Amino acid sequence: MTDDGERACDRLARERLRPHSSRVFTGARRWLWTEFSDPDAANRDALLRGQKRVSRQLWHLGPKIIEVDTFVRANGSRDIREAHPELVFLRLNAGRPLPSKKSEAGIDLRRKLLKREGIRDIDRWLTGERIGTGAKSDDVLDACAVAIAARDVAGCVPEGMPPRDAYGLAMQIWS
Repeated sequence: MTDDGERACDRLARERLRPHSSRVFTGARRWLWTEFSDPDAANRDALLRGQKRVSRQLWHLGPKIIEVDTFVRANGSRDIREAHPELVFLRLNAGRPLPSKKSEAGIDLRRKLLKREGIRDIDRWLTGERIGTGAKSDDVLDACAVAIAARDVAGCVPEGMPPRDAYGLAMQIWS
């Protein structure tokens, strides 16, 4: 992460996902969650610093982002990579934009792409298996896409040597 929430990898991912660039969250900054427990106060401070506010959705992901960030920083010798499910689905769909993952058409297309990649239990996972877990259909689809990125690394943004954050972590998104 950067102190201002701006990363080249996020910008490049948004460019690849056009016209659906909003599918990439931007603005994660460690100080948001370490210095503030209230999103309104954090956003006021961001504006005072001349930075963009964060969405409520990103704000609520913050504790998990910090948990993962803490783990990654403590395990620098491990090969841990950031992936974005929508970049994986874009790759699996031959670079063609996909409908919203909340729509029936979007869920069905993602399900078919995952099946083609060998995720045979996806139908079961999207129905009875996840009932009561709190996982929504799009969460299951995204988790499977990220598993494919881990199994079959195909590319990243930016390519080559990535910029590093203040802790030396690569700022690069894999698909």
